[in-house]
Amino acid sequence: MKKELSAIDAKYEAQKIAFGPMYFQAVVALRELGILQFISNNRKGVSIETIIEKTGVSEYSVTLLLEAAEVLGVVEVEDDIIKISKIGFFLLKDEMTRVNINFMNDVCYLGAKNMTESFKNGKPEGLKVLGNWPTIYEGLSVLPEPAKTSWFEFDHYYSDNAFPEALKIVFRNNPKLIFDVGGNTGKWSFACCKHDPNVRLKILDLPVQLKVAQANATERNLLDRISFHPIDLLDRSQEIPKGADVIWMSQFLDCFSKEQIIQILENACYAASENTTLYILEPFFDNQNFPAAHHSLVATSLYFTIMANGNSKMYRVEVMKDLARQAGFEIVETYPLIGDSYHTILECKKRA
Repeated sequence: MKKELSAIDAKYEAQKIAFGPMYFQAVVALRELGILQFISNNRKGVSIETIIEKTGVSEYSVTLLLEAAEVLGVVEVEDDIIKISKIGFFLLKDEMTRVNINFMNDVCYLGAKNMTESFKNGKPEGLKVLGNWPTIYEGLSVLPEPAKTSWFEFDHYYSDNAFPEALKIVFRNNPKLIFDVGGNTGKWSFACCKHDPNVRLKILDLPVQLKVAQANATERNLLDRISFHPIDLLDRSQEIPKGADVIWMSQFLDCFSKEQIIQILENACYAASENTTLYILEPFFDNQNFPAAHHSLVATSLYFTIMANGNSKMYRVEVMKDLARQAGFEIVETYPLIGDSYHTILECKKRA
């Protein structure tokens, strides 16, 4: 049974929310000024005077940031000796945490002030801090730095770990032609080419994204095995071509609203034959082993609101299954949390 918070504890939790942005930026400053790394390097602990001397950061700055770090539990202070805590260790060394902080700071932070307007208007009103596009997808290849690097690191972190196990699943029936829908920079297509020397791929995406994927394929000498099909899947007049053994959608459908997902999947269903398999790879927030993953994925939905397109989100697994069924597919198999990842694969076939 969940323990009820006292009024004092509830008020304290409320202050964590109220001052959350300040404490977040304090952690970013601790990291970027090298203070947190210096403390970590001195495992037995270090004095404030030594931190000031060795980092070259002013006494004022070090004092304020360490006071914030102590409140957050990022450092432990005993007899004026500063030690890094487990939380501080994860802030420095954990890849998921590093990627999430950079994504929030470089991509989302300035735009987050526009969240209310984004909900009112159904548009990513925060995106204007990065560029003048209707959605972030038109601008991915030309995002200003460091937002561009942080966006792609975030995107790849939450997909790449799933690829080794996903390849085993997709290639069980030796597909000869795979459509990589929303192929982005081409990482899945390149992984497929490495996995099977005979497979051919067609990447379907917006023209601006295909330029990046094509450049990457050229660099890898894969133009003889990978072709490119420009398409805006929100335009009902543009159809997914027929002929694929596999239609692959990796972390793609979460970029759209429910209505748009049904539209895209109906397009895929029309293109599919009875022998075509549709695979949907998604990190469903209600199908996670650890609270850190659930927490991160729900926050990612808010990124979609303010920065991406204003109407998409991370979904529950049963919601996605229902949308696929509405579009004409049946769910043949569910592969939950494949490999060392946050992802589930839905294997779908066109309903007879």
